[in-house]
Order: sequence, then structure tokens, then C-alpha cells
Amino acid sequence: EMGIRDRGGAARLAEIEVPKYDDSETTFAELQALIAKVLAFIDGIAPAQIDGKEGIEIVTRPGTPKEKRFSGQNYLLTYGLPQFFFHVTTTYALLRHNGVEVGKRDYMGAF
Repeated sequence: EMGIRDRGGAARLAEIEVPKYDDSETTFAELQALIAKVLAFIDGIAPAQIDGKEGIEIVTRPGTPKEKRFSGQNYLLTYGLPQFFFHVTTTYALLRHNGVEVGKRDYMGAF
């Protein structure tokens, strides 16, 4: 859940409300505006708001059959980061498939 649409990972670890957006974007301009909003939200979370949250309880989809309970550390390592990397990798593959010339260094950075 760490993609642009779900800023929940950082919010849950900081123990603040997950912002909700309309999810009605249909143009690149609207998507870029959404990205800007999400980045501003994440930039507004201070490291101190997340530090030491390894042991907090995080409940996803509470009250539903899909409810899951995690410690803060387990949430990050077994749910949040895998979700993030899934979405990054899928976006990379879609871009490549559609002819965008991106390579491993665009993903991994230079060493």
C-alpha cells in the first residue's frame, strides 16, 4: 500500500489519519497533481513521527474478513515495502513494454 494512491504506509506508521482522495483522475495533469499532493503529505511527516514505532499495532481493513494485524515492523517489512516495490516494478515493466527507454540504472540508480 505504498503507491501514490495509498499513502497509508507512512500515515499508519506515524499514527495519523490516512488522507483520502477522490480517485477520479483521468488525465496526466490530474495524476501529476495527485502525485504532488501525496509527496507534500509524505514530506510533512517528520522522521520523529515514525521513529520507534516498531511495536505499535497496525490494523488494515478493520472489521472486514480481510482484517490483518501487524506490529509496526512487520507491517513495514512484510506488507508496506513489498507493496511499494510491486508497484514500482510493475510501472517500470509497463513503461518498458510501451517503448519508454528506461533501464536498470533508472530503477536502481548509479553505484
